Amino acid sequence: MDADGVTFQSHIDGSRHRLTPARSIEIQADCIGADISMQLDECTDYPCAYEEAARSMELSLAWGAASKQAFSDHIERTAHPERRQALFGIVQGSNYEDLRRQSAEAVVAQGYDGYALGGLAVGEGHDQMCASIDMAAPFLPEEKPRYVMGIGKPIDLIEAVARGIDMFDCVLPTRSGRHGQAWTWAGPINLRNARFAEDTSPLEPDIACPASQEYSKAYLHHLLKAGEFLGPMLLSWHNTAFFQALMARMRRAIEAGTFDAFHGHYAQKWAATRSESKTG
Repeated sequence: MDADGVTFQSHIDGSRHRLTPARSIEIQADCIGADISMQLDECTDYPCAYEEAARSMELSLAWGAASKQAFSDHIERTAHPERRQALFGIVQGSNYEDLRRQSAEAVVAQGYDGYALGGLAVGEGHDQMCASIDMAAPFLPEEKPRYVMGIGKPIDLIEAVARGIDMFDCVLPTRSGRHGQAWTWAGPINLRNARFAEDTSPLEPDIACPASQEYSKAYLHHLLKAGEFLGPMLLSWHNTAFFQALMARMRRAIEAGTFDAFHGHYAQKWAATRSESKTG
């Protein structure tokens, strides 16, 4: 890794591959045609020494400027009036308040279509995640999308929305499904548990998804115990629908002016799901 990019070595054949800010944008915006491209950045480990976090932040800022130039060149070269592509900048700084603020202000000064908080969901735990969002979010423009990368537990999403965050990405719904876990309004449940062997109730009858409404917990338990891949598929389908329903409820609560009550209710209800582990 250097000022111009990073070199990876394939674990398959040992071949080396160079990724620069320009190449990253080429892959995202040109090859994939992504609606939202992300600047190339470095995500530090947690915990991380202050000096390392500062070095990484400065590198990400430099890569961000190069990514923005490459994206501008892409737009000039391939602009289609009917297509709107965006580029997001990424705030780094680990868990250091002055670095988070410095990074946020510098990324905003560079000017992007939206702003992401990186370096989270890397093992820092729920409370530190919330604290890191608090460090940076006030310095991001309210009129632009705010995106937290890599968080996915319902309690994390609710706390992030309470802090002004709009967007998220995470593997959690499908990863949980593959391991027999279903997310519900009462919290997560493990369908491999013997107590579901004769439970004929559905996962969540109020969610408009066949996997949530039409399959009993007992049947899902049977599929998992039998090693039938249909079990993880149905749970992944349900979990995806659940997270969509959760975000829809939050949007309705915001529109109705009742989000504070919504936040308080589920923050208390799901408090036990806070964890020091990564969410992905």
